[in-house]
Amino acid sequence: MTATVPAAVPEPGLPDWAVGRLAAFERHLTAERGLSAHTVRAYLGDVGALLEHACACGLDDVAGLDIHVIRAWLGAQHASGMTRATLARRAAATRAFTALGYSRGWLASDPGPLLATPKAVRHLPDVLGQDQIAAVLAAGEAAPQAAEPREAAIAARDTAIMELLYASGIRVGELCGLDVGDIDDGRRTVRVLGKGNKERVVPIGVPAARAVRRWQETGRPLLVIEGSGAALYLGARGGRLDPRTARRVVHARIAAAGSVPDAGPHGLRHSAATHLLEGGADLRSVQEILGHASLSSTQIYTHVSVERLLAAYRQAHPRA
Repeated sequence: MTATVPAAVPEPGLPDWAVGRLAAFERHLTAERGLSAHTVRAYLGDVGALLEHACACGLDDVAGLDIHVIRAWLGAQHASGMTRATLARRAAATRAFTALGYSRGWLASDPGPLLATPKAVRHLPDVLGQDQIAAVLAAGEAAPQAAEPREAAIAARDTAIMELLYASGIRVGELCGLDVGDIDDGRRTVRVLGKGNKERVVPIGVPAARAVRRWQETGRPLLVIEGSGAALYLGARGGRLDPRTARRVVHARIAAAGSVPDAGPHGLRHSAATHLLEGGADLRSVQEILGHASLSSTQIYTHVSVERLLAAYRQAHPRA
């Protein structure tokens, strides 16, 4: 399993002192906190923008960064139409930076705890029904067999992608980071490296295990090259599968099913979580399967299930 972290990209025009603090912040996020590459990239961009604002306000050292400067920056972001979710993330990035600054002696006090965070509006995720998922997976199985061996190998890979994403509810980045040794065919489990480099073991069903095994035995050997390493899923040129390619596979397979609404890999993750809860799984188990740090992140799927229940009630009950 692999995780790639991007290098810090300073904001244009930042002075040397700000670039140095930003580089130290990146090392803290990656080496000490173990945040995902996506989160590191977002936090660096947020704090880089904050430091750019601070420089424009006349600061010549991070020691001058106080709650007034931070609030003025976030206020300008809000006035420009920034979404609540982005503002919440920028506030979180700022608190992480000021906490580091205080611990390193850059700041005499930490203004982060004084910073209120706007609550992000949580929209219910789009979820495919169990019959729609079944139609998507059946359409993939029923597709004509490719005559060219490499095309057949890619088709087997795509089927294994769809089955595993839905069976496990893992993120697309987690899927692309899987190595061959992460699949335990005997126990029907997959070892996943999730956010914050936290490892978890997720159970998978018989169809997913069968599809992955077929890909490993008949498809992967046709695409593997010297540089493939231990990557479970490979691209057409033999390198580790890119998340963008995996997303294209999911959209194409869903489109091939006909009347099923479009959804990406995260839609399969939402669907898997909702169907687990509808089938009687407890919330804590679903949290472990999804790799959520907080149970509140998982609870949104209970709302999805209730909404679907209410929709069925309104459609079926004569006095609804």
